[in-house]
Amino acid sequence: MAAELTAPELIAKHRPTLDQALEAIRTRAYWSPHPEHPKAYGEHGSLDAAAGKAAFDALLGTRLDLGQAGTDDWVGGEISPYGTELGVSYPHADLDVLLPAMKAGQPAWRDAGAEVRAVVCLEILKRISDRTHEFAHAVMHTSGQAFLMAFQAGGPHAQDRGLEAVAYAYAEQVRTPESAEWSKPQGKRDPLVLTKNFTPVPRGIGLVIGCNTFPTWNGYPGLFASLATGNAVLVKPHPRAVLPLALTVRIAREVLTEAGFAADLVALAAERPGEGVAKALATRPEIRIIDYTGSTSFGDWLEANARQAQVYTEKAGVNTVIVHSTDDYKGMLSNLAFSLSLYSGQMCTTPQNLLIPREGILTDQGPKTFDEVTADLARAVDGLLGDDARANALLGAIVNPDVKARLEAAAGLGEVALASREISNPEFPGAVVRTPVIVKLDGAKPDAEAAYMSECFGPVSFAVALDSVTDAVELLRRTVREKGAMTVGAYTTDSEVERAIEEVCLEEAAQLSFNLTGGVFVNQTAAFSDFHGSGGNPAANAALCDGAFVANRFRVVEVRHQG
Repeated sequence: MAAELTAPELIAKHRPTLDQALEAIRTRAYWSPHPEHPKAYGEHGSLDAAAGKAAFDALLGTRLDLGQAGTDDWVGGEISPYGTELGVSYPHADLDVLLPAMKAGQPAWRDAGAEVRAVVCLEILKRISDRTHEFAHAVMHTSGQAFLMAFQAGGPHAQDRGLEAVAYAYAEQVRTPESAEWSKPQGKRDPLVLTKNFTPVPRGIGLVIGCNTFPTWNGYPGLFASLATGNAVLVKPHPRAVLPLALTVRIAREVLTEAGFAADLVALAAERPGEGVAKALATRPEIRIIDYTGSTSFGDWLEANARQAQVYTEKAGVNTVIVHSTDDYKGMLSNLAFSLSLYSGQMCTTPQNLLIPREGILTDQGPKTFDEVTADLARAVDGLLGDDARANALLGAIVNPDVKARLEAAAGLGEVALASREISNPEFPGAVVRTPVIVKLDGAKPDAEAAYMSECFGPVSFAVALDSVTDAVELLRRTVREKGAMTVGAYTTDSEVERAIEEVCLEEAAQLSFNLTGGVFVNQTAAFSDFHGSGGNPAANAALCDGAFVANRFRVVEVRHQG
């Protein structure tokens, strides 16, 4: 069957976007082709709000047949953190049938070349973008994110990260020319002449192990980095967040088919309850690349045991903010309050430890003691979340019972500066919604260390009193070195303190933000400009996204001909 989407058509359609993405990663300036505002959708084939909600509702209680090889059963069971059962069932794969089918499609995909692969990926992303409203509901009802966050983080921001990965993948593949004429002079004799051809070849099948909280945002970089470099990709979603990635796989398969490639280049590996298919898949010889976001324990297991694969992990860390001094006390408190509250702290970038000198800090409102800073921050969080409607829009829902249990246990770890409270959601009575807790700890007491040196994922933060800013800087160093950090923040008006903090973050490879008091928050990053993680501390062995994230997903094979 002839391809419905020809290479020249796809190149003409998407090459300008690819070129803009390449320029954006070069300059690190702001750019995004994916609108953040929900009202921007509804034209040129994209679904508006009503159509997107209707499309999502139509999925509930249905079987999502992807037509992929080796389907031997149907599985499902997602329950929304907002209290409703999705009732969607997905294909369960016989891996001994599916994996060979995926591998069979790779030679034609490899031979298509870097540019064709890139524009096919951009067509997939364009179709996902057109259905952003549908995806927003799918992300919301699997992750517990509030709708606007699910729309933005699960839609345009995730799509940006996917496109960023494609741009990096293309840039690395075309670094080496496709061919070269090589001639070495031999004095009076004829030169030695060779024709050399260089082909980027895929490593094999890439496995994307999805997470519950950000299925698309964390899933798209690895998916598109592997696909754009010629690899087939098997997507293994988190059992509680299958739908967004299943929809992604369905769209990818449709585009691949229309472009004349094998649909099984992208497939889904949904699992039965308790099956634990990720471990079984991770060590299969066919799996040559693994992208994982989730707990440190399983990430460590993958790094130790999936020896046949190139493993990229984003695990967990203890994110820290040093509060030393500020010339905008109100802005600092407001910024921190939002950072602690967004999505109930269920982000790998949310600050956990606030390191504050015991004697207090200097501000534009005069000196503030440790107790005053913590009390004022508690009031800022209360003010931000005082209106229940606004609180629901910021907090979303607690994603699973483990987060709720950690939140409830945290109050017993020290003096509570801000108690968590329950909020009802009139639209979704089954949602578990909680405001953050802030617990004061004395950094000089050994029993406090067990709390602040362990990740407590969720809406839990520790205000740690230390004898000096020097102690805070050294604790930051030890925390990043031993536990890792996805983000570090600092507030200081002292240039020497600033240099000391920056030096720690340079030495320990931690991404750092100074004096955020406006609309940019420490737990948010922008694709094409900000790096998410560094790959240089225990929180993650890769960064989203840089050249190292894509370059080892393929190798260059040289074929030489004499004469």
